[in-house]
Amino acid sequence: MDTTASKPNNVEVTADDDKKGCCSAQEEVVVDSCCPPEPKSEDDYSQACCGPNTDAKAMDVCGPQPTDVTDDCCAPRLPVAVACNEGCCDTKAEPRKKKDSTIKRDIGADFCTPQPQPTDDCSKGCCSSSPSNQEVKVTEDKAPSCCEGKTSPCCDSTCIDRLALRECTAKKSFASRRSSKATASDNSCTGGENGKPCRDHARTVRRTYQAKLEALGCICRALLALGQESCCAPRERPVQKRSSIRSSRSRVSIDSCCVKGAPVTACGSTGRSGDKKASRSAGYGVKGDGCSKGCCAKPKAPSVAGSCADSCCDATEATDAIVETSKRVVGDVTNDVTNDVERGLSGKEHVVLSISGMTCTGCETKLRRTLATVGAVKNLKTSLVLARAEFDLDMGAGSVVEVIKHLERTTEFKCEKITSQGASIDVLAPGNTAAFISQPWPEGVTDIRAVDKTTVHVEFDAEVVGARDLVDKGWDTPVELAQLRADPTLEAGSKHVRNMGLITLLSIALTIPVLVMAWAPLPERELAYGSASLALATIVQVVVAGPFYPKALKSLIFSRVIEMDLLIVLSTSAAYIFSVVSFGFLVSHKPLSTGEFFETSTLLVTLIMVGRYVSALARQKAVESISIRSLQASTALVVDRSGEEKEIDARLLQYGDVFKVVPESRVPTDGTVISGSSELDESMMTGESKPVEKYVGSSLIAGSINGSGTLNVRLTRLPGDNTISNIAGMVDEAKLSKPKIQDIADRVASYFVPVVVGITIITFSIWIAVGIAVRKQSGSEATIQAVTYAITVLIVSCPCAIGLAVPMVIVIASGVAAERGVIFKSADSIEVAYKTSHVVFDKTGTITNGKLTIAQEDYVADDVTSTKGLILGLVGSIKHPVSAAVAAHLKAQGISPSTVSDPKALTGKGVEATVSGRKLQAGNSRWLGFSTDPRVEPILTKGYTVFCFTIDGSLAAVFGLEDSIRPDALETIATLQKSGIAVHVLSGDDDGAVRGVATQLGIPDGHVRSRCTPADKQAYIQTLMARRPHTTTETRRGPRKSLKEPVVIFCGDGTNDAVALAQATIGVHMNEGTDVAKSAADVVLMRPSLAGILTAIAISRKAIHRIAFNFGWSFAYNLVAILLGAGAFVHARIPPEFAGLGELASVLPVIAAAVLLRWSKV
Repeated sequence: MDTTASKPNNVEVTADDDKKGCCSAQEEVVVDSCCPPEPKSEDDYSQACCGPNTDAKAMDVCGPQPTDVTDDCCAPRLPVAVACNEGCCDTKAEPRKKKDSTIKRDIGADFCTPQPQPTDDCSKGCCSSSPSNQEVKVTEDKAPSCCEGKTSPCCDSTCIDRLALRECTAKKSFASRRSSKATASDNSCTGGENGKPCRDHARTVRRTYQAKLEALGCICRALLALGQESCCAPRERPVQKRSSIRSSRSRVSIDSCCVKGAPVTACGSTGRSGDKKASRSAGYGVKGDGCSKGCCAKPKAPSVAGSCADSCCDATEATDAIVETSKRVVGDVTNDVTNDVERGLSGKEHVVLSISGMTCTGCETKLRRTLATVGAVKNLKTSLVLARAEFDLDMGAGSVVEVIKHLERTTEFKCEKITSQGASIDVLAPGNTAAFISQPWPEGVTDIRAVDKTTVHVEFDAEVVGARDLVDKGWDTPVELAQLRADPTLEAGSKHVRNMGLITLLSIALTIPVLVMAWAPLPERELAYGSASLALATIVQVVVAGPFYPKALKSLIFSRVIEMDLLIVLSTSAAYIFSVVSFGFLVSHKPLSTGEFFETSTLLVTLIMVGRYVSALARQKAVESISIRSLQASTALVVDRSGEEKEIDARLLQYGDVFKVVPESRVPTDGTVISGSSELDESMMTGESKPVEKYVGSSLIAGSINGSGTLNVRLTRLPGDNTISNIAGMVDEAKLSKPKIQDIADRVASYFVPVVVGITIITFSIWIAVGIAVRKQSGSEATIQAVTYAITVLIVSCPCAIGLAVPMVIVIASGVAAERGVIFKSADSIEVAYKTSHVVFDKTGTITNGKLTIAQEDYVADDVTSTKGLILGLVGSIKHPVSAAVAAHLKAQGISPSTVSDPKALTGKGVEATVSGRKLQAGNSRWLGFSTDPRVEPILTKGYTVFCFTIDGSLAAVFGLEDSIRPDALETIATLQKSGIAVHVLSGDDDGAVRGVATQLGIPDGHVRSRCTPADKQAYIQTLMARRPHTTTETRRGPRKSLKEPVVIFCGDGTNDAVALAQATIGVHMNEGTDVAKSAADVVLMRPSLAGILTAIAISRKAIHRIAFNFGWSFAYNLVAILLGAGAFVHARIPPEFAGLGELASVLPVIAAAVLLRWSKV
């Protein structure tokens, strides 16, 4: 039942108003705090919570227990107890009627969170001094949201430290009540005895919450949703001694941890009185939780002016409040998914795993199916070529560690999480790495983990502490920067290639003696040679081929995938077991006519390993050859304030640095030139073949090569977050995506192995019948012959070529495109771009340079200077090219802007604001209604872009602007039209300006639209995509008509184009637009050149041709190889011992076809 019955305002709260204690439904008034009026004695303290029939001390629930915790939003505080209306009472317990007393409370006093004292103060305005001891007054005012109205960030790193300490305290409090379910981490927890969290909790909580803190600026609301303690609402804890609550100083600032104006519900309680249960739900949808959500909770009616948030985060009046507490009956916290901090927040984390051990497409299928069975994994992407898996993880349903353990257990792969967010370095730990990690971390460090016995990986907030400062003076004991590791995105592949190489060398070394004893003309010592061959073959079978067994079986059991490893296991096992049996007959002096053939099994395994090693090496080298991250310079020349130069590792660059770029050197990271001038080669980053001039104020791109000049550059972005990293990230996104054609390859590959197994069984049966019936062989001889054919069929067939046909080409094509300044963000764009039927261009900033100049200006108002000031104040902060051009023109005249507050940009129209009661508007003539005005029409007739300014609806000024067409626009559009691609122009500009540009470029009037809003552009593209022209194809039966699916490319550069970019089949973004446009685009052109459209289409066409070749080769190879292996040709067959070369022969042409894209003319 609802406990928030209304009472008049300004009433005193008495104990008689609460008839049944804090754990039952209340019928009259509820103070905004989550606890009842305080009792006057310790006996009342216990009985108020648990009732007269409950032995508080026996239950260890309500008795006062001293425990020091730190759950103040501002600082560690004195012992405090949690609210007792959390369902602490026994089912049969009846709360005792309290004594008649009048308890006056301050409306700001929060009984869930600590209160500030007049002498206390919190940094950053969290709490403030205020008078105390005033009466509680109930009002109808709405309680402000938690931490509402603060100007500083809501949470900082100390919130995470405090959360870790709370977990330690909770573990210690629950330790005596937990059974054998405690984990090893429980035993290592110090319980926060020294005021600091233990290493395990500190590391886990930092790793879990740091990303959320950086992304959201607040973790309070997410903690509340979990029912966990936040800086504004304490969580249920074991009962503690009643005490006065005083707030202390803290570095924590609270700001906007709850959404302003968000609806919230009353503090809830779950109590029982007999068979009846009254409950109230807590805010943010937490089921059954009590008033631990106090900071964001308020009663339905009446509202209370003060809330938990008030005392915590607002300047409110304080008092010493006696808090009554009760203990919630808590189960094993490690089994509680929603409340377990080890699992993290109920949010999503993007996880990138490097996978070592994948050798074929069956491995990728196994990886994908295994991860798909994990309920917490969403948006899964995998890549055999990149040896990587990416997915979104529901942090409330599982942790990354659990996913990795499950993956390694069921697949035998080795997995490692790749950290892509934040700054990080590897340092050499002095002494023991465990001791180094356990010592206090420097400020700004977010996580430390061991890499090996001497190296630790340190993640830190680069805005708090720089990498160089961290290495030089972060720790008491000096540390050294570790040797630069390989690109983490390529490291797994490199490690796999190295391991494959070592295993292959071992297999070759063991196989050569077996071949010599089998094929060389040696003296007849069958038993001796057979024993040696058995020993060597056994080592090969166990050590080299051994890993195939668990992989194949786990794939079959857990993922239900029949992959290539299973074929290897069946074939090599058959050859080895038959040879062992044959050797047994030899030892018993009953040799078989065929003898043993250990050379078959050993050579088979060795050739398989050689094939896999060469294939893996070729894949890795192909990926590395188009790696954008390889352009990152390893060193930088830093200039200090005194002008002294020092060469440092580029990883040690930090914000505030000035670095020097000497002639013929590579730029280490993004920055702005502060002195000097030079020409730079940006071809590796943007595809621009001509050197680009740079001078003071110019931006430098990481990876570009300096010319003959010397530049001093101020760093703007760190190496781990510069242009190289951003481009590499977009390219990787395309590599991981799968085009629709890949579905065909995956479907064929999934049926391939079962079909081969079926063909093997048929082959085996046929050759037994042929041997006995046709060749008149004995049963054993026919069986041996049939086994050799069956082994050959199993091994010589290879689905890997089919599986690699598409992804190998996509990886190389996306890398080649990036080298030419075209970034494909998805594989679908590569797949369909060659079928383009329409290209739609925006005008301003796309076809034209976007650098508008004022060709004509007319002022209607009498006070021209005042009008110019108003115009500049209105459009000075607007980034649209027209507004920017007008603002630059007025600034050049020395005009001072008038004060215009909050100008509002209207998409496709203009900008408006109100100043001193006057409405100012500036924008296109159509929106303002002046298209036919005699003062505007002459400017429109000249083909200028018109910009009008009005005051209260009256025209005050009009500008005519002109723009120049890009140099390559005419050639690009002509090439597109020669290819049969229709070209269109859409613009929000006036009709004369748009048609003038279209006429110069030879675009038909029917393909030109002016004065378009974003919605108009979207509708136009929808119309083009709805048209399905008939195409005629000549066939043997005559001409055949079919409908052709239109493919529309839209190329734009501004925010106004974002809708059109998303609507088109392929959205292409020019690299001078906004982030909104970038996010909507499928392709990004790294330089402002329309020729990038032609490059994208050409690369798409080349890629599709190579995919078609790969499919054709895979089909032809497997058809011929299986027929040769099965003995379908009388005079030609593949011996079983050489069948292992099948993978090498099938895969290498596929890789070669993809790599040749690098040298194709596009």
